[in-house]
Amino acid sequence: MAQEKGYARNLKSRHVQLIALGGTIGTGLFLGSGKSIHLAGPSIVLAYLITGIVCFLLMRAMGELLLSDLETRSFIDFISKYLGKDIGLITGWTYWVCWITIAMADVTATGMYVQYWFPNIPRWLPGLITIVVLLCLNLITVGLFGETEFWFALIKIIAIVALIIIGVILVLINYKTPQGHASFGNLINYGGIFPKGFRGFLMSFQMVTFGFIGIEMIGVTASEAENPTRVIPKAINEIPTRIIIFYVGSLIALMAIYPWTKITTTESPFVQVFQNVGVTMAAGIINFVVLTAAASACNSSLFSTGRMLFSLTYDNKKNWFARKMRKLSRTQVPANSIIFSAVIIAIAVMAEFIVPSATTLFTFISSVATTCFLFVWGAIVIAHLHYREDLRKKEKMASRNFKMPFYPVSNYLIIIFLIFVGCIMCFEKTTFLALLAALMWFIALYVVIRIRKKAR
Repeated sequence: MAQEKGYARNLKSRHVQLIALGGTIGTGLFLGSGKSIHLAGPSIVLAYLITGIVCFLLMRAMGELLLSDLETRSFIDFISKYLGKDIGLITGWTYWVCWITIAMADVTATGMYVQYWFPNIPRWLPGLITIVVLLCLNLITVGLFGETEFWFALIKIIAIVALIIIGVILVLINYKTPQGHASFGNLINYGGIFPKGFRGFLMSFQMVTFGFIGIEMIGVTASEAENPTRVIPKAINEIPTRIIIFYVGSLIALMAIYPWTKITTTESPFVQVFQNVGVTMAAGIINFVVLTAAASACNSSLFSTGRMLFSLTYDNKKNWFARKMRKLSRTQVPANSIIFSAVIIAIAVMAEFIVPSATTLFTFISSVATTCFLFVWGAIVIAHLHYREDLRKKEKMASRNFKMPFYPVSNYLIIIFLIFVGCIMCFEKTTFLALLAALMWFIALYVVIRIRKKAR
């Protein structure tokens, strides 16, 4: 039976590489970077570098956990093992809800992006079509998911590389813009590197951190990779290079072409810059890229939520819902879990059909979801600390092939950084309310878990 066989290891090296890469390039960069630039100016580049280093260390901690036991279904299994089943359940359900709500926001966004070309199309229709198409692709084989995500990621990569190349060319020819000339001098000519002071630099970390959400998806793909001992380390070790090229490179190119002071927060800075320097087709091209980024996020959501729901219900053989969710199809994918997740995401489409202004609600829900990732990432790092402590007590050596660099100092640096970002969120009303809502979610989920355990 498929259930007994477990997942099929059909994700090739190029699939995992591009899934990992696509996870670090999303709407947070294409759309959210405008707010980050507005808050910090050119110092945003330093914020991305610092956050990128933290995320790399986070991934090294998770990578060491994953390679210590290749039979695990996801990183949640390690959290349950080393921090307790209650924390594992809270983290798992939080991760599931995070991806569900992010997908809701992205499904809603696809309608707005399509209306750029077809303004008369109902906004709910493109979102519904996107869900149905991606659901069918995810149900066939995991290899097809990998192939779809491969091409989605490739589109984003090509767009970023093209932007950087165009930026370099415009700077070299000293291209004249309505606001002066394209020059690296634009990075310091409008108030220096820290034009908004140290406070503006610190406040940007909230949005910058959200731009890296999805980087931990490697921890869900590991159980379906063809050769995880080779693929996972390679994907993780290339993260610093990708961050420097795609995040830092693209933002430097943007601010060198056009003064950062003229970039607004109301639309994608990529569209704004190329529209203002006379590249008339830029808006349509970037709109297409952002549309694929939203579809990619929905695709990743169906994959992650399906696997996470399968993992959360795997050991529960008594509950009817759990028995349904823990079944694999003939092609060894958690079909029931994927379908259930897709139905929940589709509620966003129906809600928008009934309440046209529902996008505001989804924006807030998405903000709450992203704050929860701080908890998920923190749980991964703390689980790694317990794992290494467990090895010490058993007088065993950690694997030399993929040890966490600078352990345990690096673990504590990550935890301090995550707490720091949480504190930063307290200084802005919207993010503070989202943080409170996330805390209420954790408390409610913990109470429900304890009540169910007592009832049993």
